Amino acid sequence: MADTEERSIRPAGLEKELPSSASRANTPQRGGGDPATRGRTTIADGVVEKIAGLAARDVVGVHAMGGGFSRTFGAVRDRVPGGSAKSVSRGVKAEVGEVQTALDLDIVVEYGVSIADVAKAVRENVIAAVERMTGLEVVEVNIAVGDVKLPDEEEDEPEQRLQ
Repeated sequence: MADTEERSIRPAGLEKELPSSASRANTPQRGGGDPATRGRTTIADGVVEKIAGLAARDVVGVHAMGGGFSRTFGAVRDRVPGGSAKSVSRGVKAEVGEVQTALDLDIVVEYGVSIADVAKAVRENVIAAVERMTGLEVVEVNIAVGDVKLPDEEEDEPEQRLQ
């Protein structure tokens, strides 16, 4: 067998020697490689609480979020001129780690709905929203049903559901 000779094929007029694949592998890349490994992202508890609060309120059968005291205090705060807007994180408590989060939700359900079905739907919606938006693994969603909204009960203003 004849000895084979390694040749590179270059377009006509290309006078500069192209680096071989071995020399390219030894050349350090600018910036240190994969951009995903160049820094750290932290997500505040309040961010996860807002996402979870909005996702929970979006479930049919959830009348309001929060226990009796937090709803009363929130209603008073909302009426004060210059007070903050209605808190979307009312009734939600999050504990956020580096890669996981756990959530506690206090909800008020509408009379006549299946509490088990509403809790299941809230849990599924919250997990999907938090994991999709943050990349965190949701390890648990604890739901406490603190009240049932009866049809004949008067209320100042019902919480708005996202459309």
